[in-house]
Amino acid sequence: MARIIAIDYGQKRVGFAATDELRICAHALETIPVAQAFDYLKKYIDNENVDTIVIGEPRKLDNTPSESTRYITPFVNRVKKAFPDLNIVRVDERFTSRMAFQTMIDSGLKKKERQNKALVDTISATIILQTYLQQLDIEKERNQEL
Repeated sequence: MARIIAIDYGQKRVGFAATDELRICAHALETIPVAQAFDYLKKYIDNENVDTIVIGEPRKLDNTPSESTRYITPFVNRVKKAFPDLNIVRVDERFTSRMAFQTMIDSGLKKKERQNKALVDTISATIILQTYLQQLDIEKERNQEL
């Protein structure tokens, strides 16, 4: 089975996460500067069996696109053009940064360690991927009920 990779795209940094080959769990990969994000993604896809890319979609509370969309859209279009055979999925990323920060607190990281924004980005990418995996499980259960 192919891996799924998730992307938390920010204005300065991009967090990456991926599943294992069996798609059982999500794990953080790295946080890369925006300028290097596409090359990192390409290299990862060249070296791993990937069939789906999940990209966080920033939304406001009223479910309209946030201002960050203007930074992400060109990247998403570039990914779609470069990898036309891969499934590109957008997942609502509202509150992932807050959830990542809370995860850091819950895991006992000291205040100084919690200020590491790169760590927040990789945890956010992992949360985006876990959200997508949960959506797949829900769809699978619904299909089995029919």
